[in-house]
Amino acid sequence: MNKGLHRFALLVAGATFFLIIAGALVTSHDAGLATSDWPLSNGQFFPKMVGNLFWEHGHRMVATTVGLLTIGLVIFLFAKEKRSWVRRLGLLALAGVIAQGLLGGLTVKLMLPLVVSAAHATLAQLFFCTTVSLAVFTSPGWNKDRPEIEEQRSLPLRHLCVAAVAVIFLQLIIGATLRHSATWDKPLPTDLLLTHIVGAIAVTLLLGSVALMILRRHSTETFLTRPAKIALSLLVVQLLLGIAAYITRMASPDDPQPLNPMVGITVAHVACGALVFATTIVLTLRAFKVLRSRAPSFEFAVAEHSTSLEFKL
Repeated sequence: MNKGLHRFALLVAGATFFLIIAGALVTSHDAGLATSDWPLSNGQFFPKMVGNLFWEHGHRMVATTVGLLTIGLVIFLFAKEKRSWVRRLGLLALAGVIAQGLLGGLTVKLMLPLVVSAAHATLAQLFFCTTVSLAVFTSPGWNKDRPEIEEQRSLPLRHLCVAAVAVIFLQLIIGATLRHSATWDKPLPTDLLLTHIVGAIAVTLLLGSVALMILRRHSTETFLTRPAKIALSLLVVQLLLGIAAYITRMASPDDPQPLNPMVGITVAHVACGALVFATTIVLTLRAFKVLRSRAPSFEFAVAEHSTSLEFKL
């Protein structure tokens, strides 16, 4: 385990999280078309950062920085990382950041089509979780030898964690589509809003259940309980931010332009959603590392079935 590599992976993950915030600020300020060209802004590498161009071009500058950091991380991985699958994950991250940049250009060139804009926001979340996973795999805690924990349950926690990740990802897609479906001065589509609320309920029930089961079954295993507690705390904050975002959004059509607190709360809601997703990814990876399902052996199952038949006879 190379400490420098792990710290650099943390830097890339942190920069990517900041990039998600920068992108959310562009959408919340309705600044996606502050300039009609790409990758330049008004034909310049460094235009005057005034008005909405501050948010749009600032977002591009942060994205460029993250792209360069990702290239550096891949070089670092191939120089110091011995596990080939981790190096391949680094290449996947590089492909993701390139695709993300191209999607960002398409959103401008095609005048913010809903499908492309939602895909751009969703891929940002996937890229963030890829960088977080790289930080996990290069960490001292992951590379430390840990005893395996056998679970004698009919429904393994590992599978429940995967289900929670899938539901959260679907909720992020719905949320991204909802955010890009209407500007601040127009009402949100009712069908998408209701779908997002149903998704929030599903995430709360599933992720809350997984976190509580881990805290109950493995209370002494901090390797699992720590991300479970963080995920549960972030989930509560996210629900409160969602309610606050909806309340402030209801009053926004009367504003002459996007204003606080609507902008700030909405951006916080997007950022917290990314943290919930990333923390659940970490929890899932750790669950797969230490938890093992112990299914009943074939001999035991046959013996139990035979005993049941003899009792009936």
